[in-house]
Amino acid sequence: MRMRGRGLLNLRAALAPVASGVCVMVAAAAVLVPTLSGDGPSGASSSAGLGGAGGPGTARAAQAAVGCTPQNAVQSLRPSPGGGEAVDRIKRHGQLVVGVDQNTYRWGYRDPNTGKLEGFDIELARAIAKDILGPDAKVVFQAVPTNQRITALQKRTVDMVVRTVTINCARKEQVAFSTAYFQAGQQVLAPRTAKITGFDDSLRGQRVCTAAGSTGESELSARRHGARVLTVPNQLDCLVRLQLGEADAVVTDSALAAAQAAQDPTVQLKGKPFTDESYGVALNKDDVDLVRRVNKVLDDYRGGGGADSPWMRAYHTWLEADLPGISGPPTPEYSD
Repeated sequence: MRMRGRGLLNLRAALAPVASGVCVMVAAAAVLVPTLSGDGPSGASSSAGLGGAGGPGTARAAQAAVGCTPQNAVQSLRPSPGGGEAVDRIKRHGQLVVGVDQNTYRWGYRDPNTGKLEGFDIELARAIAKDILGPDAKVVFQAVPTNQRITALQKRTVDMVVRTVTINCARKEQVAFSTAYFQAGQQVLAPRTAKITGFDDSLRGQRVCTAAGSTGESELSARRHGARVLTVPNQLDCLVRLQLGEADAVVTDSALAAAQAAQDPTVQLKGKPFTDESYGVALNKDDVDLVRRVNKVLDDYRGGGGADSPWMRAYHTWLEADLPGISGPPTPEYSD
């Protein structure tokens, strides 16, 4: 087994405080305080104070399977600043429980110098909490593996998931989505020295890693290009497999691949993105009012696409170094 030593050491240094299944609570501008979750490594434990599923007669977000196509999949409910059952529940509990990643550099990761969760998704989650709960909003960030994102919403162990979740028709049969807040695409990540050229027949006979439950797994199920597919719970596990010589390539979102390449200079993106994907905030399908409220927050966050909007400030802070040239957020599309 061959190890790319420096990259693995850099990765361990960056993620040393991270432990799967950690749940942390933070008030605005407060220090993160880690607590152990109750369900072990899945990171999908129950959080105190969360309400149960919506009662009989609760309206379901009309965004799902009927009439869903790749062209209209990103449509969501029109924004509203109002409340309802879900928003009232969050206010009553005095906290917003958000499923996030804590292992993906730039998007959702624990800063080893401060111990705080940081990243583009984390900043967006804090903006949503502030809008619903006010400037001193309490946010419970719950680490949710890739293959547990949908389950966490259905079981109501989280109020929402802000974790680079790609919007597609299959997922909209199970959960609701906000409008898109970022545009990406699947891409191949491999060692710089590899002869792999992209998502093509150069993968034949190669061990290709992807996260279970991810869009990458779906794409590889449809088109393996002769590759041997390895699945792991979290996408970052693929980078570790690559560094340990246990995988030859990774298929993941281009945005996440760029973040992994930033962590390890011995790997690089290969070829071009081969899909078009939109990230959305994922929510329980019964929480129609919360979908509309999040869409209102996203409208404010985009700031009309202005150069000094919260979205652009977050992009400059977290993503521009690895994903340069993005001029603004995706334009929202609505179904009603």
